[in-house]
Amino acid sequence: MLSAFASAFKTPELRKKIFFTLGVLLVFRLGSSIPAPNVNMQQLQFCVTYAQSGAQAGIYSMINLFSGGALLRLSIFALGVMPYITASIILQLLTVVIPRLEALKKEGAAGQAKITQYTRYLTLVLALLQSAGFVTMARSGQLLNDCTGILHTQEIFPLVTMVLTMTAGTVVIMWLGELITERGVGNGMSVLIFTQIAASFPAGLWSIKQARPGATGWFLLAIVIAIGLLVMLGILFIEQGQRRVPVQYAKRMVGRRLVGGSTTYIPLKVNQSGVIPVIFASSILYLPTLIALFRPESAFGQWVGVNFNPNGWLYGVMQFFLIIAFCYFYVAISFNSQEVSDNMKKYGGFIPGIRAGKPTERYLNYVLNRLTAPGSLYLASIALLPTLAFIAVQANENFPFGGTSILIIVGVGLDTVKRIESQLQQRNYEGFLR
Repeated sequence: MLSAFASAFKTPELRKKIFFTLGVLLVFRLGSSIPAPNVNMQQLQFCVTYAQSGAQAGIYSMINLFSGGALLRLSIFALGVMPYITASIILQLLTVVIPRLEALKKEGAAGQAKITQYTRYLTLVLALLQSAGFVTMARSGQLLNDCTGILHTQEIFPLVTMVLTMTAGTVVIMWLGELITERGVGNGMSVLIFTQIAASFPAGLWSIKQARPGATGWFLLAIVIAIGLLVMLGILFIEQGQRRVPVQYAKRMVGRRLVGGSTTYIPLKVNQSGVIPVIFASSILYLPTLIALFRPESAFGQWVGVNFNPNGWLYGVMQFFLIIAFCYFYVAISFNSQEVSDNMKKYGGFIPGIRAGKPTERYLNYVLNRLTAPGSLYLASIALLPTLAFIAVQANENFPFGGTSILIIVGVGLDTVKRIESQLQQRNYEGFLR
């Protein structure tokens, strides 16, 4: 593997792409550390320390996770990639509902470019709304456990400047992601997400060490790292697991040529939905806490504050079943078995032992449902690891080796390594995966 890294850096074109990606990531992390205008950093640090020990510590954990801690610093990149992720998910769901978007999806590269343009517009709108919401809550003291004094002044012009700065930061993040995709290594937005999550790992590990004094803390840290590596191995094993449905294409005449007769397969992954169901479930469970945040004195707000803790059993059980439900829902809308069956029939393909048409469609649905059952249980179990860790070792909600963070770290890392591997193989190198 070390020789493969050396081979990657010996290739001029690939070396240039790697250094370009690292340069963009450096700019990205720098922007995540620069505070927005009108932010009182000294008071903000005090409020963050106070909020992390309160009941509302996990309210913004998802957004703060995807911003690499930039949200709690109210930096110019405070929103991170979350508006883009939300916009992409919304457009993907609307593609199934709106015929116009479905037609664009089938148009190939031109249609995909149009959908990407719509995603950018929606990202801008969401970023404007989210930044306005966070600035308003920081102004009223509701952002961090009723802690006031975060802003130097509450006049309208500085507040508007903060909103525009955070919104512009989101636009810059989109641009940086597209630069990495075009001129760097890997998928740009995925690499940025990977960087922001990886940036929170040292703080998460150190908080586990500080939970126990002396040698006990170091021993606990070593145990957590060992368990984390085992979890990574398990995720790697399942993420690469797939059911290969064989497909046979009959020979046919095209003009004067006899084509076809080949054998291929349809790869159906065990975790066909990726990390999307975890994000869906977290967004749904975020709504009651958000409502209670605006009405803390109401009966519902008091009940949520006492019983709906992100590290409690009720939240964990609801998250477990929501993830399973969203797995089946997302697989149903993302994999169109009818379209796959029609395309196979159109080009003379069939599954051995299965008739073309409706029987093929029913067979694909049957296989997909059988795969989604263990895949959804695996995804829900991984998502519950932070809750179990909190109960076992009193780690905070940003426990690094579990939930959304570890799934994204492993998935993006695996995808990036495969992309580098494919480029090395084009130049007759052995690459990473031997």
